[in-house]
Amino acid sequence: MRDASRQLDCTRWVWAVGVIAGLAPAAGSAQAATCPSPVATVDASYQAVIATAQRLVCDSMVARIPGMQVAVAVDGKVVWSEAFGYANLELQLPVTRTTQFRIGSVSKPLTAAAVALLVEQGKLDLDAPVQRYVPDFPEKPWPITTRQAAGHLAGIRHYRGAEFLLNRRFATVREGLTIFEHDSLLFEPGTRYSYSSYGWNLVSAVVEGASGEPFLAYLSRHVLQPLGLTHTAPDRTDSLIPDRTRFYGADPTRTAFRQAPDVDNSYKWAGGGFLSTAEDLVRFGSAFLAPGFLKAETLELLFTSQRTRAGAPTGYGIGWFVTTDTLGHRWVFHGGGSAGGTSAFGVDRDSRIVFALTSNLTDASLGPARRLMRLFDAAVTGQR
Repeated sequence: MRDASRQLDCTRWVWAVGVIAGLAPAAGSAQAATCPSPVATVDASYQAVIATAQRLVCDSMVARIPGMQVAVAVDGKVVWSEAFGYANLELQLPVTRTTQFRIGSVSKPLTAAAVALLVEQGKLDLDAPVQRYVPDFPEKPWPITTRQAAGHLAGIRHYRGAEFLLNRRFATVREGLTIFEHDSLLFEPGTRYSYSSYGWNLVSAVVEGASGEPFLAYLSRHVLQPLGLTHTAPDRTDSLIPDRTRFYGADPTRTAFRQAPDVDNSYKWAGGGFLSTAEDLVRFGSAFLAPGFLKAETLELLFTSQRTRAGAPTGYGIGWFVTTDTLGHRWVFHGGGSAGGTSAFGVDRDSRIVFALTSNLTDASLGPARRLMRLFDAAVTGQR
């Protein structure tokens, strides 16, 4: 397994560990899947660019990943959604557009929406000490705010050792804090950026304290249901989820897929514990193209890079990485890695394109995803 110190920059597109167990068919067997897939939504206005994108996926990704989905929305409308490969290699069950994948840290933008709503309602002060909402969280030498925890500026550590592969049930969000709450901070909050999924454990406890509701219930009632995200849900190991994919890793030679180790993500719902589909993710991202679900000023709150106390931008707002691409477009995004899942998700705020890719492979190589985005960016720009 990779040392945790090498994992901190992972979610700028992908993040995962390479521990794998249990044999599945050889990687080449994935090539037997029909490509392009018969399970596709194609908008006629974008047929040419979609054909090019399909060739890229088929040539560069399908044989290297057991199963995956790709979806693109433009101006809030899904123009391409396609499922490739297998949700279950052993049974040769194909991925469909409703197959649910682990999205890892793409869970953070979902949680950020809950935070934003509480800020709008006046129930959450981002700059108050977290103990206002989580009174029994241990005091540290310096106060920690929700804004800092949500922007990886709080000094809270990231995964350590084999924690990424925990297979223990945590009954409550509060119980998930016990993993790290008594550890020393890495630095004085606000002085440095250091990526921490555990910071988002704390954010979810803040959501509970500010809302008066369990975190999962609040997120479902106020984010998932209003936005129609019917295939997005916590990855509960104690529940039967019919559309949930099986999860795989690649052997060291990357010539065969193996079943990923069993894990229980109940300790980190907010930062890495959700299942979703590519279509649900682009619908979610489309809600952030303009004011409506959230106010204009709230969108800017999420999408403005935080800064260290010295004034250095971190490239991370609240639950989103933020940057400007080579075309000068404002681009907000997140990647996610899980045991048996790698995902990419982004919103071009200027071309109004939303992109999502989900897969059922640990540490999948999603490099071609950037090329897919550029293809659609060129096509959309050319049509306007």
